[in-house]
Amino acid sequence: MLELLTVISLTVVVAVVPGPDFAVVLRNSLVGGRMAGLMTALGIALALGVHVTYALAGIGLIVSQSILLFNALKLIGAAYLVFLGVTMYGTASRDLPAEGTTSTISPLKALRWGFFTNVTNPKATMFAMSVFLQVTSPQTPLWTQIGYGVIMAGGVFLWFVLVTMVSTLAPVRQAFMRMKLWMERTFGVLLTLIGIGIAATTSSSRP
Repeated sequence: MLELLTVISLTVVVAVVPGPDFAVVLRNSLVGGRMAGLMTALGIALALGVHVTYALAGIGLIVSQSILLFNALKLIGAAYLVFLGVTMYGTASRDLPAEGTTSTISPLKALRWGFFTNVTNPKATMFAMSVFLQVTSPQTPLWTQIGYGVIMAGGVFLWFVLVTMVSTLAPVRQAFMRMKLWMERTFGVLLTLIGIGIAATTSSSRP
């Protein structure tokens, strides 16, 4: 249960913090409408599935090598979460989503945009690996780990569906942009605290 709650918490925190995925979903929603936004969200979820696959494949190798290596990489994952949180806080006022210049976006094109925006982002790969290193152990069944991956991809998809629905309502856009600074700083702090907590307990834990 603790593993599940951790996966859900990290997924929520990372999903709602504006970044490249958020920018492309918002842009495509505003330019191409709800269908474009929904297909972009689907592309991101599919790409996250690729990252999850990498993470699952890597865990078996890590565990088979040594406990020391497992814990070392776990610390690296925790350090990444701290780095990501600090970076989010420090750059909270930058990188507002850009307005689009075209009038329509085909569903297939929107799907490709979402997929390649996420799958080419090394931070997404590192985040997926970090989550699995923090919340799973060699005793965690493979199907349970796959379930965590589905939760991650599904949670991100549902969030971006909500973003699409809201962002296509014109009066809401300005209010949403005004919350961007607060949201980035708040979740930057949360990610940093999660990373510190993980690092503090790693030395006493065994995979």
